[in-house]
Amino acid sequence: MNLDQQQRLAMTRRSLFSRSAAGLGVAALSSLDARLANASPKNSITPHPTPGGLPNLPHHAPKAKRAIYLFMSGAPSQMDMWDHKPAMAEWFDKDLPESIRMGQRLTTMTSGQSRFPIAPSIYKFAPHGDNGTLVSELLPETAKQVDNLALIRSMHTEAINHDPAITYICTGDQLPGKASLGSWLNYGLGTENENLPAFLVMTASWTGRKEAQALYNRLWGSGFLPSKYQGVALRSSGDPVLYLSDPKGVSPGVRRQMLDSLSRLNQMTADSIGDPETQARIAQYEMAFRMQTSVPDLADISDEPQYILDLYGPDVTTPGTFAHCCLMSRRMAERGVRFTQIFHRGWDQHGNLPKDLPNQCRDIDRPSSALLTDLRQRGMLDDTLVVWGGEFGRTIYCQGKLTQKTYGRDHHPKCFTVWLAGGGVQGGVVHGETDEFSYNITKDPVHIRDLNATILHLMGIDANRFTFAFKGLDQRLTGVEGGQVVNEILA
Repeated sequence: MNLDQQQRLAMTRRSLFSRSAAGLGVAALSSLDARLANASPKNSITPHPTPGGLPNLPHHAPKAKRAIYLFMSGAPSQMDMWDHKPAMAEWFDKDLPESIRMGQRLTTMTSGQSRFPIAPSIYKFAPHGDNGTLVSELLPETAKQVDNLALIRSMHTEAINHDPAITYICTGDQLPGKASLGSWLNYGLGTENENLPAFLVMTASWTGRKEAQALYNRLWGSGFLPSKYQGVALRSSGDPVLYLSDPKGVSPGVRRQMLDSLSRLNQMTADSIGDPETQARIAQYEMAFRMQTSVPDLADISDEPQYILDLYGPDVTTPGTFAHCCLMSRRMAERGVRFTQIFHRGWDQHGNLPKDLPNQCRDIDRPSSALLTDLRQRGMLDDTLVVWGGEFGRTIYCQGKLTQKTYGRDHHPKCFTVWLAGGGVQGGVVHGETDEFSYNITKDPVHIRDLNATILHLMGIDANRFTFAFKGLDQRLTGVEGGQVVNEILA
C-alpha cells in the first residue's frame, strides 16, 4: 500500500468534517476581516491590541485590564462577617418562623431537624469608612478598605450544595462541561504576556476546619472552548507547574530540538485532519518552553522589599498560604496575567463555627487588604478588578447543638455577600438588603449571573453578545437567561 492510499484510508468521516469545517472557518474569517476593514471608524470596534484576542473585542472601553478573584470555597457566613443583624440577639434559640422560611428547600444535613433554632452572631460589628459601613470584628484589616469596596449583600443562587454551586458561579452552569470565567476572558481578550498563561490558578492552604470540599479542575477548565484557554494551576511545592523542568540528562538545547520535532509531527497531523486541538497542543508545548524561564522568575519573591512583605504579614514567605498567593497575584498582574483566581477552602462551618471561622478570617483578612493597598500604591488598582466571595451563604438557624458560645450553620443560597474593588468599581457602596434574619432579600437582588455579567462588563465585554457556538446553541457565560450588569456599583 502506497502513501497516497494510506492517506485516503486515514480520511475518516470525522476528519472529513473537521477539514471541511476548517475550510469554511477560514472563508468566514476572511469575510469577517474584509467587513472589518471596510467598516467606518464610527461603527467599527478597534481590534484588541493583545495577542490572541477576538477581533471584535472589547465591545466597549474596559475599566479593568485584568482581574483577581479571591474565591472563599465552602461559603463564608455573611451574618458573622458582613451582614449585621443585631435584632437576632433577642431571638436566641427561638425557632425560625415558617413565614420566613416559606418551605425553602433544605439540605439533607438539616432537613431532619425537629426545629430550626436561631443562632445570633457572637461577633461585634462596628462602623467603618466615610459611610459607616458595618463590618465584623473578625475582619479588622479589610474593614479599613471599605471606602474602596462595593459590598453586595443581596447575592443569590439556586444551587444548595457545594460542587454544583461552585461549578455554577465559576462556569455559569451547575452541570460540568461549560467554560470557566477565566477561560472566557482568555478566549475573548487574549494575553498581555506571551511568556505566561493568561489564566493562572492557585489553591491556598487554610487553618479552619480541616475537612474541605474537593476542587475539580473543571472550575478553571475551558469546557467547549479550545483547551489552550483553560487555567494553569500553580503549585506551592516542587515545580510551580507540573513537568515544567527538563528531565534529568536533558539539556535546554536537546529539549528545544525535541519540541521542534514534535511540532513538525503535530503540524502534519493538523494538516491532515484539521483538528484545532492539535494546534492548541503545539501552542501549549511552546508556552511550556517559555514558562521554564518566566515562571521561576514569577515565583521568586526575593526581590520584594521588606515593607511589602510586612504588608502581607508573616505568612507571606510560606508558599501556598493565602498571603503568599495574594502577593503572587499582584506579581502576576504586573506581568500581564489577564485573570488570576485564588481558591481558599475550609469555609464550610456546619459545626463549631466560633472555633473555625476566626482562623479562616485570619488567613484572608490582612492579605486581602494588603493586595488592595499594594495595587493602589503601584497605580494598578484603577485598572485591576478584585472580587471576593464564595458560592452561597449560611443559615441564621443552627445546625446541630446550639449554645451561647457554639453553633454551626447550614448552606443558604437565598442570600450572601460578595465585594468588588478596583477597576471601574465605585468604592464605599453597599448594594442590596436582606431581612432581619439574613434569610431573604428585601431589596436589589443580584443573581450570580448578574455578578458575572458585571465582571465581563468591567473588562469591556457585553455578556449578551459574547458567545461561542456549541451543540447548536450560542453558549454564554450567563446562560440562556442572561445577566444584568449591576450599574449601581460602577464608578
